Amino acid sequence: MSFSVGIVGLPNVGKSTLFKALTKRQVDIADYPFTTIDPNVGVIQVPDERLKKIAETVKPEKVTPTVIEFVDIAGLVKNAHRGEGLGNQFLAQIRNCDAILEVVKVFGENPTPEEDIETIKIELEMKDLESKSTVRTQEEKNLLSQKPIIYLYNTSNGEITKNGIVNLNLKLEEEISELSEREKKELGVQSQLDKLILACYNILDLITFYTITGGKETRAWTLKKGSKAPQAGGKVHSDFEEKFIRAEVIPWKSLIEAGSWPKAREKGWIKTVGKDYVMQDGDVIEFKI
Repeated sequence: MSFSVGIVGLPNVGKSTLFKALTKRQVDIADYPFTTIDPNVGVIQVPDERLKKIAETVKPEKVTPTVIEFVDIAGLVKNAHRGEGLGNQFLAQIRNCDAILEVVKVFGENPTPEEDIETIKIELEMKDLESKSTVRTQEEKNLLSQKPIIYLYNTSNGEITKNGIVNLNLKLEEEISELSEREKKELGVQSQLDKLILACYNILDLITFYTITGGKETRAWTLKKGSKAPQAGGKVHSDFEEKFIRAEVIPWKSLIEAGSWPKAREKGWIKTVGKDYVMQDGDVIEFKI
């Protein structure tokens, strides 16, 4: 199961342009076939230099990245919580997402984003008030206004900024997504979408761990920060969580320094851990059942 980010915003702010640019970068691996899910969901590879370096060390037959889903949610309008436009349907789609990526147009007739941001904020809060009066207590934890949020300012300069705000020129990103690697090099242009994807990944409080499967496949996996080894095992296979006995773990940098899993074992760098081990970002792990 991957984590999902809902792309929201008012109509005509660049959501579809962003989604088009993102899905040009969709993952083409059997486990996540883009064509078998809703057309408004894109499964996108999380950029990961560590995975590349681990693969260069292990030299597996196959390399599989971890992924994140982006859900293209049509434009919200004022009073969406009352059903204006297709509001209720879209607000329900947001509820199913783990985080929100709000696109705001910051150029032309809309040079400042505050009013648009406030409109979306009010719609999410009003829907939450409605939900609190009608749903069970355990469902209240999935409040729309409490989801992690990143603001994407669709600007003409495209510079990345801090404090939970990403500036991108989405029209330019769409044009870049249609270029070949050779054309990008010749034109001297580079996409900033990797930074956006990583920002979404990080706001979800996730870590990445790796398995190398006897050299056949090097694979990255997504896990909530603070999860323990059996929970990590469950991401790989249900048996690894249910029948967990122990696991062998090494930080990714140590594996690369050793040059191989057997050499790391010879050096005593591989640690045996039990059920209480808290997974660390960058762990390479082998489960024992």
